[in-house]
Amino acid sequence: MRGARLRLYGRPMPPAPRDPLWTPTPERIAASVLRGYLDRLQEREGRPFRDHDDLWAWSVADLDRFWCSVIDHFGIGFSAPWTRVRTAEPMPRTRWFPGAGLNWAQHTLRCGRDDAAALVCVREGGTPAREVTRGDLRAAVAAAAAWLRRAGVRPGERVVGYLPNTEHAVIACLAAAAVGAVWACCSPDFGASGTLGRLAQLEPTVLIAADGYHWNGTPVDRADVVAQLRDGLATLRRFVHVPYAFGDRPPPEAATPWDELVAGADAPVFEQVEFSAPLWVLFTSGTTGLPKGLVHGHGGIALEGTKWSGLYCGLREGERMFTVTSTGWALWNMALGALAQGASIVLYEGSPLHPADAVWEVAARTRAEVMFLGAAVVTAASKAGTCPRAAHDLSRLRHLMVSGSALPPDGYRWVMQNVSPDLRIDSTSGGTDICGAFLGSNEYAPVRAGRIGGRLAGVDCAAWDDRGTAVENSVGELVVTQPMPSMPVYLWNDPEMTRYTESYFDTWPGVWRHGDWVTMHADGSVSIHGRSDATLNRQGVRLGSSDFYDVLESMPEIAETLVVGVERPDDGYWLGLFVVPAPGHALDEGLRQAITGALRMRLTPRHVPDEIVEAPAVPHTLSGKKLEVPVKKLLLGAPLARAASTASVDDPQALRWYADFAAARLAGAN
Repeated sequence: MRGARLRLYGRPMPPAPRDPLWTPTPERIAASVLRGYLDRLQEREGRPFRDHDDLWAWSVADLDRFWCSVIDHFGIGFSAPWTRVRTAEPMPRTRWFPGAGLNWAQHTLRCGRDDAAALVCVREGGTPAREVTRGDLRAAVAAAAAWLRRAGVRPGERVVGYLPNTEHAVIACLAAAAVGAVWACCSPDFGASGTLGRLAQLEPTVLIAADGYHWNGTPVDRADVVAQLRDGLATLRRFVHVPYAFGDRPPPEAATPWDELVAGADAPVFEQVEFSAPLWVLFTSGTTGLPKGLVHGHGGIALEGTKWSGLYCGLREGERMFTVTSTGWALWNMALGALAQGASIVLYEGSPLHPADAVWEVAARTRAEVMFLGAAVVTAASKAGTCPRAAHDLSRLRHLMVSGSALPPDGYRWVMQNVSPDLRIDSTSGGTDICGAFLGSNEYAPVRAGRIGGRLAGVDCAAWDDRGTAVENSVGELVVTQPMPSMPVYLWNDPEMTRYTESYFDTWPGVWRHGDWVTMHADGSVSIHGRSDATLNRQGVRLGSSDFYDVLESMPEIAETLVVGVERPDDGYWLGLFVVPAPGHALDEGLRQAITGALRMRLTPRHVPDEIVEAPAVPHTLSGKKLEVPVKKLLLGAPLARAASTASVDDPQALRWYADFAAARLAGAN
């Protein structure tokens, strides 16, 4: 088993910060969607639910009744009844609500007046927002679904997109779901090979693609990539052209214009499918092999999306949620759950840092109540010296959700000082794997710098040591011991569930091992320490990579860092730290001493690296995660072609620098 290869011991964590940065008022709690749900749950169950801790304990003790309560409270409708809540098979073969019929698109579009805004579309550069009403969205989805049916698309066939974060992607996704087809989309910042590596697996029949996108003030032409996709996807029958960035050009040959797709006045028709019928395929980063296609079902996404957008985002009809994401990231799919609450989605297309306070200006201009973005955007904004609250009216913003990586403690403090002192900061942890979250905040939880609020209802997760024992106040593997409805129904082209089992259940059969190091603190809060497959293990003690980043990336002299640990043939261990200096700074002796001093004082002497190396950049996946594992493989001697797929990397040239560094280092050792 993978866990047996490592010498893993719990590392005691420092006590929680004594004073929270923010604590919810009784008035805020009483007015929340969560409290309304708990009040109704008390009547339903005949017992008190004082707070979220009571809810979480009950939800994992009686998982079936919890999910039935979500269905009841939010009025999730089924066109055919289920025979039982879930089957008896262990994960990953558990099936939820067998026999139940529904359609996710119908569920998503059910709420809200026709004249209310559904989508608020904004492009970088301060361009005016354009609104798509719920009536217009419903009509466009009905027309596009009718066109797909006329094009011969049947339930289970694949419709794919190559689209930026605009209304076109939302309409296409909902239309494919209405037909019962399976949707998948790549953002146009993916190149041809990375996109084909994902979409060609699905053998799609329809491609809907834009001509380009915008980034840092420049339209980026993707006509050549789209042509390669049309040639490389051998099963295509139809191609829909979206004239977005270069609208004055004539459409490509044999293309259906987007306007034709949505031109009809068709009545809405929603194919009723079984609860676990495939809805969409999300792909893992694919940095070390062919990307895994994670197949999620209509029912699981309806339940998880409704729970998350209702109980945790706290969205109500008429409110607005602004998610800073691309269509290639699971945050985009998660945000669609806001529509099921009757809320609007703010779609932003372009660079979130053009200019440095761009997303905060958009949040103010669109009057968003809830904002969801990657931790890297917060860090970049803080380093740019912006103060959004001084320049923009963010008084409506009540809730800031952060994902993608752990938000460092200084990031929390920057938000409180520069965005709003009365803002619920909600650092979340989940993944593409479940199209949702395991961990996050709730309306009762105080905000503590560097900590996630706790476990979410219906998620029976824990930190386990290498013996499979739950640990508290020490580092362990993040595991989920009971199934969740939004876990993948299966992986694409994995009929025997071999790859699925190896990916998540190989260490502990029947228990989901997510691959993150976490600490479950006694006060209910949680710390994330980085990926367990990028283990840093010095003298038998695990060190979390995010702990390094929390300390170092708050230093003004440093732009970014990457830490990697490598086992040596003589049973030794090399802990290397790669540093990208901030503009105007260099990795001189003074900065080296400042780095080692900070790590020694704020963490432990074990955290002081064996070598500190200046690097030109840190490579990431296209969703912004640092490539710790591929760089480790390079340092262990793997060739670049086996260590990572450059098509799945934001800066291939940076990764090649690490390959050259590793080769020179290995040559010098021999």
